[in-house]
Amino acid sequence: MSEQFSVYVPKLINKQEDFVHGHRACQGCGLALAVRLILKAAGKNTIVVSPTGCLEIISTPYPQSAWNLPWVHVAFENAAAVAGGIEGAFKALRAKNKKDNKKINIIAIGGDGGTSDIGLQALSGAFERGHDFLYVCLDNEAYMNTGIQRSSSTPFGASTTTSPSGAVSMGQITWKKNMAAIAAAHNIPYVATACPSYPFDLMEKVQTALKTQGPKYIHCLVQCPTGWGCATDLIIRLGSLAVETGIFPLYEVINGKYKLNMDFPKLRPVTDYLKFQSRFRHLKPADIAIIQKRVEQEWQALKQKVECFKKTGVK
Repeated sequence: MSEQFSVYVPKLINKQEDFVHGHRACQGCGLALAVRLILKAAGKNTIVVSPTGCLEIISTPYPQSAWNLPWVHVAFENAAAVAGGIEGAFKALRAKNKKDNKKINIIAIGGDGGTSDIGLQALSGAFERGHDFLYVCLDNEAYMNTGIQRSSSTPFGASTTTSPSGAVSMGQITWKKNMAAIAAAHNIPYVATACPSYPFDLMEKVQTALKTQGPKYIHCLVQCPTGWGCATDLIIRLGSLAVETGIFPLYEVINGKYKLNMDFPKLRPVTDYLKFQSRFRHLKPADIAIIQKRVEQEWQALKQKVECFKKTGVK
């Protein structure tokens, strides 16, 4: 493990549960675990905005709700726009002396479909305008809520209901969209990747983001036993394997400066991650070799960005 890996171990982790039991998430749902950790890090003075998706469906079966704080459900495409509107509303109230200056955490939480596909335009606009809120993408790598259809975040080679494997198809034929890099290209002050398999790292990044003025983005890989075709008791291990193979590196981009949170002398082979998921079981050795080569190339490109700042003395 690299010396760069920072471990957030608070003296007393927030015991308040603001994403409460009774929700309808599948067994082993990484999304539900991630939301629980995010809200523990954020604390009570928080407003959450969520578009349509798994999170909305599992957490608010009428007339019940798993949210123990203010939560707003919005359309698939406009979570970032609504979050920006909430921030603007508080600014207007403060300007009229109708609201004090107490910090309110505004967090938009969307899936990969509502972020990298349908909601990308609103998200890009909110970043460009400089709204002070945190956007978290909970990436389970497909439209799981409506039947496991491919998204632009679906990894190369994965079989979904709209990119099925078969005699003439290997499944998904395009590479996963790099949303963290797209967010960083907007020159916003804080971008990070995270996974609930590393809970203290995730909570620390949420707190760092919320202390930062301006737009913030965290891309969080969340395991989905239903869509990935994996055992429910393997989800924490799968998240770790995604990191250890280099398929999903943990890093931060702070004011444009890259920081790798976990490094390894040597990456594990991607087969260690792929073999536990039925969505990849059709892949041939040649297909896996292509994935391995791509992962290694992207890993080296990321490390070069990190080393660039080291050589120039930027901390």
